[in-house]
Amino acid sequence: MKKTFKYRAKINKQSEANAKQWLDLCRYLYNSCLEQRINSYKTTGKGITANQQMVQLPPLKTKQVEYKQVNSQTLQDVVQRLDKAYKAFFRRVKSGEEEPGFPRFKGRHRYDSFTLKQTGWTLNSNRLHIKNIGTFKLRLSRPIEGDIKTVNIRRSVTGKWFVAFSCDNVQDNPLPKTGKKIGIDVGCISFLTDSNGNKIDNPRFLKKSQELLTKHQQALARKKRGSNRRKKARQLVAKTHETIKNQRRDFHFKTANQLIKNNDVIYIENMSSWITEYRRLNKSMRDVAWFGFFDILYHKAEDAGRIIVKVPAKNTSQKCSSCGQIVEKDLSVRIHNCPCGLIIDRDFNAALNIIRDGQSLQAAA
Repeated sequence: MKKTFKYRAKINKQSEANAKQWLDLCRYLYNSCLEQRINSYKTTGKGITANQQMVQLPPLKTKQVEYKQVNSQTLQDVVQRLDKAYKAFFRRVKSGEEEPGFPRFKGRHRYDSFTLKQTGWTLNSNRLHIKNIGTFKLRLSRPIEGDIKTVNIRRSVTGKWFVAFSCDNVQDNPLPKTGKKIGIDVGCISFLTDSNGNKIDNPRFLKKSQELLTKHQQALARKKRGSNRRKKARQLVAKTHETIKNQRRDFHFKTANQLIKNNDVIYIENMSSWITEYRRLNKSMRDVAWFGFFDILYHKAEDAGRIIVKVPAKNTSQKCSSCGQIVEKDLSVRIHNCPCGLIIDRDFNAALNIIRDGQSLQAAA
């Protein structure tokens, strides 16, 4: 299986300056390629392919000598990133989204990583040396497994450096069978309710930090653009956002690990169909971050040999888990009260429907 191993890295000032220069050059190339694609379509009515743009990279390195120091495969990856952005845009257009999001030019703080493939780097114990940049000292919290295919270097908005190794042929780590199955329903009031009636509270990390975040944002708004004080104020805002993100991600990992450890099969709602119907997420939905949690759950399940079954999300809350009758109710109604006599928590009712529908799908497969 494929797996990514991510580590915090430390570098000296000279190496950091070199890495920042690579990021700037990659960003310039990305923006230039995007401009070339836009102009090509305006003048000829036809686009330009990624292969056509990659053919122009060797002459670019001859013409602009600063690009000679950047690994050739890194520059190719920049073009491929833009191509992926275009393909994603056309996919969203084809699916009928109102705001498909055309690829946009990258500002200074919106291009934060570059990738190396087979060449230009060597790894010796916990030290990664990149040609023309320097050495990254890795904090190896776990060993790297499998065959390294790509090395991604990323700088966070707070100035921290991370190295991610994408590896093939990583061995699975299957967990012992438990013989248990569970259905889960996610929400904003309770983060998760399972088919056994257990609830996990929504930690609301953003809401808890909102007062501090607002304070830093107001301070940033008062600072003069381009000043050192504004840079420091922006860093405080970024650090607050980073803390919230890390807290949420840690919570997601711990919750997913517990579910994977205790159950062989986990039934969840198919949220892809849900997002097609309701495109915009409000602040509470973004804070709870269901999609990020499900991504973690999928990867954990694959590694542990567990099964994730997606169930259509339609009517899981409205349908009675006892008699199957549809009982209409809006989000403010938290109790499912059916004429058949069943009175239970709305989310518990949905979890029971999810596990039942999931088992039916498995039986029919």
